[in-house]
Formats: sequence, C-alpha cells, structure tokens
Amino acid sequence: MHINAYLNFDGQCAEAFRFYEQVLGGTLDMTTHGESPIASEVPPEWHDRVIHARLEVGDAVLMASDSPPGMYERPQGVYVSINLEDMGEADRIFHALAEEGTVTMEIDQTFWARRFGMLTDRFGIHWMVNCA
Repeated sequence: MHINAYLNFDGQCAEAFRFYEQVLGGTLDMTTHGESPIASEVPPEWHDRVIHARLEVGDAVLMASDSPPGMYERPQGVYVSINLEDMGEADRIFHALAEEGTVTMEIDQTFWARRFGMLTDRFGIHWMVNCA
C-alpha cells in the first residue's frame, strides 16, 4: 500500500508543480482539462486548469489538480513532509521552497533531528523538511 498526498490549487497547479520538479527533481506528468478526453465537456475557462499532476521522486509520489473555479479551499492543518538523509540537501530544499513563502520554523538542529524546518510556500502549501 502507498499513501500519497493530493494537493489542490486555484489555477496555479502547473506553475507549482513545475517549481516542485525544479526543486525536488523527479519525473512530472501533467494534463490540463483542455488536453484531456473531456475537453469538450468542460467550459473553455477550465482548459488551462490542471486536471491531474503527478510528480514522482524516487519511490515517493505527490499529486495535485486545480479545483474547479469557485470550489478551491485553502489547505489547513496538513503538511507535506520531506525526510532526507543529507543535511545540505535538506537546507537547499527548505530554502528553495521558502522563496516568496513564509517560514514558520527556520531550518535548524532540534532534539529529534539534525535539521528540521517548517514553511508555507508561495502557493499556500505547508511543508516540513526533516533530516534525522
């Protein structure tokens, strides 16, 4: 069994997932409503919105889509957690995700980890970066 996070955006899914691919690496597969088999069934203003995005990084998968117009809700109480072995990579990813975002807890050593930090990125997604 695999349990994966599925994020929702309000029209910024493509931009966010291209950014995540740049920061995290991996393989991105993304389809807009306009590129999908149901393109003729949705309003034209939906055509540039992402119907499904999938970023595969190693054995981890992060998925997302744009909510239908007017249906988006800001994420609350949920974080995407990244766990790394390399402290330098933890710092790099943390600072890249934090660009134009809000740092909740600066990445630093804690009693449970060599590096740990929390942030909300510029797309409103909450992240925890942990290096045990």
